[in-house]
Amino acid sequence: MSPSRKCEECGKELPGKDRRTGSAPPQGGRPARYCSAACRQRAFRRRSAQHGTGRTQPRAAAGTPAPATAVPGRELPRALDSFVGRGRELSRLRALMKSARLLTLTGPGGVGKTRLALEFAGSMRGGADDRAQFVELESLHDGNQLPQSVATALGLGERGGRSGVDVLAHTLGERSMLLILDNCEHLAEPCAQLAAALLSRCPRLRILATSREVLRVPGEVVFRVGELSLSPLAAEDDPAAVLQADAVRLFVERAADRVPGFALDAGNARTVAEICRRLDGMPLAIELAARRTGALPLSDILAGLDDQLALLTDGSRTGPRRHRELAAAIDWSHRLLDPEEKTLFRRLAVLVGGFDAACAAAVCADGEVPPRDVLRVLCALEAKSLIVRLPGTEGPARFRQLSAIRAYALDRLADSGELQRTWQRALDWLTGLLEPTAGRLFADQIGGAPATERENLAAAVSYATDRDGRPPLGLALALARVRFQQEQLTAARALLTQVLAQDDGSAHGGAALALAARAACQQQDPAAALHFAEQAVEIERRRDTPTALANALDARAAALVCGGEFVRAVADFAECVDIVATLGSPRDTASCRHHLAWALLHIGEAAEADELMASCLPVLRGRSSWAQSAAALHTSGAIRLALGDAEAAQGLFAEALRTVPGESFHALYPLEGLAVVAAERGQMKRSLRLFAAASQARRRLDTEPEAEWRRQVESATDRAAAALTPAGRDTAVAQGRGMGWERLIAYALRGNGEGVTPAAREDNGRSPLTGREMTVAALVAEGLTNREIAARLDLSASTVSTHLDNVRDKLGMRSRTRIALWVAGREKRRAAPAHDPRRGEVS
Repeated sequence: MSPSRKCEECGKELPGKDRRTGSAPPQGGRPARYCSAACRQRAFRRRSAQHGTGRTQPRAAAGTPAPATAVPGRELPRALDSFVGRGRELSRLRALMKSARLLTLTGPGGVGKTRLALEFAGSMRGGADDRAQFVELESLHDGNQLPQSVATALGLGERGGRSGVDVLAHTLGERSMLLILDNCEHLAEPCAQLAAALLSRCPRLRILATSREVLRVPGEVVFRVGELSLSPLAAEDDPAAVLQADAVRLFVERAADRVPGFALDAGNARTVAEICRRLDGMPLAIELAARRTGALPLSDILAGLDDQLALLTDGSRTGPRRHRELAAAIDWSHRLLDPEEKTLFRRLAVLVGGFDAACAAAVCADGEVPPRDVLRVLCALEAKSLIVRLPGTEGPARFRQLSAIRAYALDRLADSGELQRTWQRALDWLTGLLEPTAGRLFADQIGGAPATERENLAAAVSYATDRDGRPPLGLALALARVRFQQEQLTAARALLTQVLAQDDGSAHGGAALALAARAACQQQDPAAALHFAEQAVEIERRRDTPTALANALDARAAALVCGGEFVRAVADFAECVDIVATLGSPRDTASCRHHLAWALLHIGEAAEADELMASCLPVLRGRSSWAQSAAALHTSGAIRLALGDAEAAQGLFAEALRTVPGESFHALYPLEGLAVVAAERGQMKRSLRLFAAASQARRRLDTEPEAEWRRQVESATDRAAAALTPAGRDTAVAQGRGMGWERLIAYALRGNGEGVTPAAREDNGRSPLTGREMTVAALVAEGLTNREIAARLDLSASTVSTHLDNVRDKLGMRSRTRIALWVAGREKRRAAPAHDPRRGEVS
């Protein structure tokens, strides 16, 4: 009996025999791949939308755009508890989103808008290009910074002279994406303007907004999120009937988290139903009440809500009911806290970006809450749903207060008279975080704590500026550095303008000018960059602080390189090296020597540059960030090219390419280097493919190479193009432009003779994989998706995913490209003669 096969689009089983006659279907032609014409059309449209990335691909014509790549972004926040109910809402949202490009979820605070949006986004199907991107706006208070904040959340920087909305519109372009804007109500007008601008310029973009009020944008579809369903009064004696209500199910699930084994029965069904009814089916209020199940009897929880409702409304029933019920739940939960918990709860409200135990202790601890008790109190507040733990964070656990709860806590903090004192402690704590980087060389490139606490830093700078009429210079400079590292250059320069306007000769003035010069370089503004850098050097020479002077000289040299003045840049870089060499920092010395070597290369001193790189590259390989390592490897490769050593250059460019994680402009320099190497070796088609692919990627990422490097690359590819016939040239260019990112990297490295990584070595020629895992890996190497592999092997997609996870774990590889390279290398070694000394080695 032949194995069953499945539709490649929907996964439905394709019949092996005619269901009516029991006979085999007619033979001849290709076997069926789809169960219906509808599935065949859906598959065709999907392949067309992905620019030919389906199983059968026509050869790309010259000028065909490359497959769109996913915006970097970040994963959707993962919930730490179950999602209850909302089945009808999810179905309705799916139907609406088929036609709506702007869908706004409205409703009061605590009704579950954010959770519903995330659950909907998580249920969407699609590839990396179709994934949802989540942008949380709760901590943003300046509407003018909205485009930059969205770009930061999506991992997009300012390049090509673009900023603000232009960055978003250019990068999103033709990509198919769902953008979730969460908590828009306090920025309703800026959000409306941003949504209108993006939707008009990005034809495949869809926006899902959550807000307490509508945005009032033409074409907006409004979906009002209501409370959870309640049980009918007539059914309250029947636990099974009561449990049909979503509100009751939510209460029971959350109560069971606090009291394992808690269940609805005939004795408590009426009380639980009444609690949910008193709370009007509001999810946040129900969760707050359910968390008390372990500490109080259900009857006391119900009585507490009754008493608190009367207290809050002074007996009046005229206020908005949903708001009264949520306020009642929060205030009642607060009333049940002990004095230490109340104190910590209200003080945490100033930490809008979240906090860990150390942060909470620094800002909130004193005689009322000793530092040693902070972690215990945080755990107690988390257990009562007054703070929530942030998922997916590395290192110490981080928490935050939800917006409705933090607003309540801020009111309590103001009522206590501690508001200014608590904010001052937060400012002092953030200032202390900067001390480890104070006086550090090249602090503009250092991340660490300021980057982690960027939202708290921004809130503190805003508070202090409003209070004092001027920004705190040290904190504002630190925030500008964070914005610079995020490539939010306009925001960085705006902060630096404030710092420089208020500076009265402090140590921050020269550092701010040096950073302003670097930001101007990134914005391709060499005149402004040199203007700032000249002032920085002048100030730091007067101050006579070696680290500060070296930083200013490095910034001026960068400005000179930006303007093409390499001879003057060499002089500044050389002075910088002399200063830094006396400071006892091998990594910083190596970094300065690398910069000097790059400038020397451009004035024809390749031999001297090679000597410098021989001394600094080993240090940068082992002690610096991947970006610095990749840049140094590229510089070394370019120098070896200039010295006529194409083989060494190829190895260095390939190592640089492997160093860069994911799609980044850092990977484009070594890709272009490999294109030059291919031309030097007479591999003209390969050279054109790599150059065309790299050029396409540069357009996608909106980045330009340095002028001298661009001229060198274009000269090599012009030679390659001249050596080919017009048809051969057009074919090579089209093939390069048609490559997706992972395929491009695999192609670039395969030409370097690479097959496997050290993690994938085999013992005695035997694969570490089982037979089934080896089959799955081989099909991955053929370019099949999990669904296609499942259809080929007659397995479920989840089983294929499990096998693929095992393959990744055993081989120590995360990407499908690496697995494909491992398979190719294994087949190559198996085909090699037994006496071949390369057999079994890593190439």
